[in-house]
Amino acid sequence: MPMSTAKPRRKIAAKKPKVPADATRRHRGRPKLMSDAEQARQIARQARDLFFEKGYARTTMDDIVTRCRISKGTLYRLFSNKAEIFGAIIDDHRQTMLALPGDYDALPIDEALARIFLIEIDDEANDARMALIRFVLVEVRQFPELRALLHTRGGDPSRQALARWLRRQQAKGRIVCPNADDAAKALMDLIFGAVAVKSETVQQWPARKERIRYLRNCIRMFTQGILPR
Repeated sequence: MPMSTAKPRRKIAAKKPKVPADATRRHRGRPKLMSDAEQARQIARQARDLFFEKGYARTTMDDIVTRCRISKGTLYRLFSNKAEIFGAIIDDHRQTMLALPGDYDALPIDEALARIFLIEIDDEANDARMALIRFVLVEVRQFPELRALLHTRGGDPSRQALARWLRRQQAKGRIVCPNADDAAKALMDLIFGAVAVKSETVQQWPARKERIRYLRNCIRMFTQGILPR
């Protein structure tokens, strides 16, 4: 029987679609779920709860790693020590103390200041604000470095923001305020001094209505001295 002389057919491999090099790089490794800024904010909030429970001194970086369910490498990449975490807590809570920046130009000055100082927040928000104030008052007495952070990350930026707002009202002719920095400091001492005293002497104000009445009176007495005659 004669042998076939036909050559066997070659199998042609299907061509694989080309994948851009940058696409390959994008898919390597675990996808990032949140930005460093957001992760740092979440860590600070959980660390804050730990500080409230155990105190600043008794809370360790290991405690924070365990509570946040992160690696030590992640924590130390975002914060080198507990003091930095404390500073991030102050940053996060600055807006709970002063609602600035904001547009309050259509409101009377006393109402604008009431909105800026958030005096009509609900009881839950007020309890959170008071808890932070109580914690800070206790801890800064023992740790001078925390007192410095409280000023540079909390008090100073807040006072500067309020002074800028007062200067704008002065420029619009809505108030008479020769020194906006002094006025901002005096107003913050008036409002937050009252809150701080209350936070040290009692667990909470007698009632939300009483708290609002008192703080509105503080603002009213202040504004009577800066309104144009």
